[in-house]
Amino acid sequence: MLPPDHPAPPSPIAGTTTSTNGYAVASLVMGILGWSMIPLLGSIGAIVFGHLARAQIRRQPQQGDGLALAGLILGWISIALWILGILAFFLFFGGLAMLLSLNA
Repeated sequence: MLPPDHPAPPSPIAGTTTSTNGYAVASLVMGILGWSMIPLLGSIGAIVFGHLARAQIRRQPQQGDGLALAGLILGWISIALWILGILAFFLFFGGLAMLLSLNA
């Protein structure tokens, strides 16, 4: 029970409840999966669902922009690390092959 001098909490206005965008949730889940169980496919899914979610959230009043952004960040960082890893792999073994061909 509220004291008499305390104002009542505001009542919700009918029709103003917003839901969380499902694509935003999917983006975050795929971004986490991209770092753990399904590395490359999860990251690509996080990026796709993240962009779809942010586009829908701009058009409709929904929540979940932060979830979509987190999924996008996780996805893009994972993809960047994959690219750097593949590049390092080819540079290392390409340099090793070059050194071996010079010594032969």
